[in-house]
Amino acid sequence: MMLNCIAVDDEPLALGLVSVFIEKTPFLNLIGKYSSAVEALQGLHTLQVDLIFLDIQMPDLTGIELARILSQSQQNGAGPRIIFTTAFNNFALEGYKVDALDYLLKPFNYEEFLRAATKAKGYFELVNRPTPAPVAPPTPASLPAEPEEDSLFLKVEYQLVRVAFNDILYIEGLKDYVKVHLQSSTKPILSLTSLKALEDKLPSRRFMRVHRSFIVSLEKITSLTRNSIQIGNTTIPVSEQYKDTFNQFVSKWA
Repeated sequence: MMLNCIAVDDEPLALGLVSVFIEKTPFLNLIGKYSSAVEALQGLHTLQVDLIFLDIQMPDLTGIELARILSQSQQNGAGPRIIFTTAFNNFALEGYKVDALDYLLKPFNYEEFLRAATKAKGYFELVNRPTPAPVAPPTPASLPAEPEEDSLFLKVEYQLVRVAFNDILYIEGLKDYVKVHLQSSTKPILSLTSLKALEDKLPSRRFMRVHRSFIVSLEKITSLTRNSIQIGNTTIPVSEQYKDTFNQFVSKWA
């Protein structure tokens, strides 16, 4: 598939380099280049743009500010996606919050550019995959049992990572983030989401919220007390708010 792109950078050399890289890439089509985010915003009103290669530090309107404007004006994820290009490495979190596809740190070469562009191509191929034609529903007698989900996807940095339910030990909430502690790794996965949002995605028969900051995998519990849960060497407190649900679970063990 072909992606319509624009490049935005207030540095002429950087703008020229990104433009050359876009034109060099077979699946990218350069339809505009701008030396300011304000000019780019005006151009976006008339152009059909899929992908923006966007500098961050620019006068009048920064790349982050433009990304926020676009995010607020889009519905259901429609509109162009962004790959940031910047000489500063302290904007990764801001880029993550506006759902950028990738973050290229200047100076970058064509190989790094192509890797980010290929990731964007994969994203658009996934979201534009045609929906299968509807088929007549089976009769109740022939209806097969719906398979149970065995994993979920978490956004980690600039990609979606598949995490198997049976690999999760417990999940810890940290303000805007969650830490997912895994059986297969000593290093937890860090994802920008809330504990409540994650709780809604987990099967209740396998996971339980026991504290405002913790969700535990029921099958990974090694021991219990009246006020805590032990998972391996980790002790997790049970707060009053979740005591009723916890006690119902404990009663099944007794």
